[in-house]
Amino acid sequence: MSRTSPADGIRFAFGTLTALPVRVNRWDREAARAGMQCAPLAGLVVGLCAAGLGGALTLLGAGPLLAAAATAAVPAALTRGLHLDGLADTADGLGSAKPADEALRIMKQSDIGPFGVITLLFVLLAQVAVFFELYERSWTEGAVAASRRGRRRPPRPHPGRPHRSAPGPPRRPRRCRRRGRPARSCAAGRGGRHGRGGAGAGALLGPYGMARTAACVVLAVGAAELLLRHCVRRFGGVTGDVFGGLAETAATTALVVLALG
Repeated sequence: MSRTSPADGIRFAFGTLTALPVRVNRWDREAARAGMQCAPLAGLVVGLCAAGLGGALTLLGAGPLLAAAATAAVPAALTRGLHLDGLADTADGLGSAKPADEALRIMKQSDIGPFGVITLLFVLLAQVAVFFELYERSWTEGAVAASRRGRRRPPRPHPGRPHRSAPGPPRRPRRCRRRGRPARSCAAGRGGRHGRGGAGAGALLGPYGMARTAACVVLAVGAAELLLRHCVRRFGGVTGDVFGGLAETAATTALVVLALG
């Protein structure tokens, strides 16, 4: 098998995670791994498209509500609703209060149940409300927030946790490979590292900008972490739908924090 090139990973990321017309030449495991490494690049392009449309509408005289709705709609359109569909299915599975086997069966159905509809409604309302608030302050704040929204990497399960589409017997989390800490401590360490990175990115906005950006990243990671742990306990593993729900949860949390202050 030929070695996977960076171009293969980029094509896989854009071809599977977006609706952009990109031809995927390889579908093997190595290409998929490289594609997930390039997922933030695909997300950045989607976010920039959302920011471009929202900013353009604002500059053309549209009100902040229309710009906000368009900004929230672009990622959904360019990803074919991939993450939103996963969020709805995860909500239906969790809300069903059924055993893991039945909950997973509910998540695999093509229709969306009441829990999924309610969750999508409030998540999209929250996103539009945040963008409205930011565009009302300044079109640049709304555009910057939209571009940041797309930059998210699909979360990865912790070492020792089952990563499969069907439930199974729970496993005891292994020790962290690098420092011998439990998985929970490793997650906290990742949140701290991302928070420091976010603070560095907000350094140009002053001390308050640093604190708000760091809090945005840490709380987004924390919210996704809580949902991930709950899904692992509830389903005995994780699915692609759960990953979509984690992505939307992290993105919405980050937007809410950006709107504060």
